[in-house]
Amino acid sequence: MRADAAELAASGDVTLAWRGDALVGMIVMRMQADAVHVGTVAVAPSEQGSGLGSRLLALAEQRAVDAGTPVVRLFTNARMTENLAYYPRRGYVDTHRATDDGFDRVFFEKRL
Repeated sequence: MRADAAELAASGDVTLAWRGDALVGMIVMRMQADAVHVGTVAVAPSEQGSGLGSRLLALAEQRAVDAGTPVVRLFTNARMTENLAYYPRRGYVDTHRATDDGFDRVFFEKRL
């Protein structure tokens, strides 16, 4: 998590999670015509297992419901095996796999 927090927050597509003055998590979300697209979910190693990632995803899900487009889409690198197990435990379904921008990606969707 070496991203410039102020720059990310200024984009309007990012929600940052803080513990005191330490940035411990973030989610990048963009509204699309038919879904909320989650570009990044990141949780600091010190916070992993605390439920912060689930709360960040819940924020994206609520944003989708509020917008009347109750679908959240995201993807992960196929090599990130922990993510391949994490997202289905939270109700996300593997919709397809493809090579995108030189990476093997697994695409997920959750209908709310």
